[in-house]
Amino acid sequence: MKATYFLGNGKFETKEVPLRKPEADEVVVKVAACGICGTDIHIYHGDKGSADVTPPVILGHEFSGIVEEIGANVTSLQVGDHVTVDPNIYCGSCHYCKIGKKNMCRNLFAIGVNRDGGFAEKCVVPEKQCVLLDKKIPLEYGAMTEPLACCLRGIDIADIRPGNTVLVIGDGAIGLLMVQLAKLAGASKVILSAPIDSRREIGLALGADVVVNPVKEDLLGRIREEFRSDGADVVIECVGSIQATGQAVEAADRGGTVLLFSVPKAGATYCLSMESVFQKELKICGSFVNPDTHGRAAALISSGKIRLEPILTHAFPIDQLEDAIHMQMRADSIKVLVKPGITEMERNSGIAAR
Repeated sequence: MKATYFLGNGKFETKEVPLRKPEADEVVVKVAACGICGTDIHIYHGDKGSADVTPPVILGHEFSGIVEEIGANVTSLQVGDHVTVDPNIYCGSCHYCKIGKKNMCRNLFAIGVNRDGGFAEKCVVPEKQCVLLDKKIPLEYGAMTEPLACCLRGIDIADIRPGNTVLVIGDGAIGLLMVQLAKLAGASKVILSAPIDSRREIGLALGADVVVNPVKEDLLGRIREEFRSDGADVVIECVGSIQATGQAVEAADRGGTVLLFSVPKAGATYCLSMESVFQKELKICGSFVNPDTHGRAAALISSGKIRLEPILTHAFPIDQLEDAIHMQMRADSIKVLVKPGITEMERNSGIAAR
């Protein structure tokens, strides 16, 4: 099979490699699509992913595909099934796994991070990591299950109540998913802070009640005008910059919740006003990976209640992975996919999902 290996120091190599036979509890997935994640970009630049990366390794942890071969003891899957893969594997025996906080697992192992993943034509994965997808749903949509599952974890932590007001900071794929999930959670009004013109239009189409350009407009002023209060009940930060973190804390209403969801640059710090947290009685939260939400995300995608087509903007073959990563970092993309079976026509036309 053809696979692209990350060699470290921002270097990749695409080559033909043999595919090992699956163990008794594993399956072979023929990869249909694999998303470029912010974590992949951090790894590309030499930072840590959700777990330590030891090159050479095949990255890619947001993927879907078709089951091509099953191990002797596999019972829940059949050849031909459409699946999405939950990349995070927990040990089940450490302190955090035993107290119900498995995403804090001391021995967290992730497919596509420190075990070969989806930037290849095929991938061998444990049966238990696979979640079935409705065959009526494009497999490209299935590649969005992992990021949606992470967003669901964040929404659970943010504890949006019906009638709450919500501010989403960030107009990337995650921000646009968060807008939709906030509405599904019952938010009475959602404001999307989005500096890119085209993404504000998409945000409105996906359910945002108000969009604000934070570069040209007074964000706090618009929030007070729209919510008729000093801030939002819940603020979800999806950018990863110090400026966005500051905006999130400032924009939270008294008694509000701030969810710092984005993957920050390693070592990034923010000088927090302790007085503001005290006087406003703020709840500031983080969110890490996707414990027990992958199945829910797959169900939402299969239901059609999450719109993905405006978010999927570009697709590349696996031997152009570095180009795909660079495209993901550009403002004119939202979500970039790597598709082993992509045609040249799809590549040239920028079609990510059909």
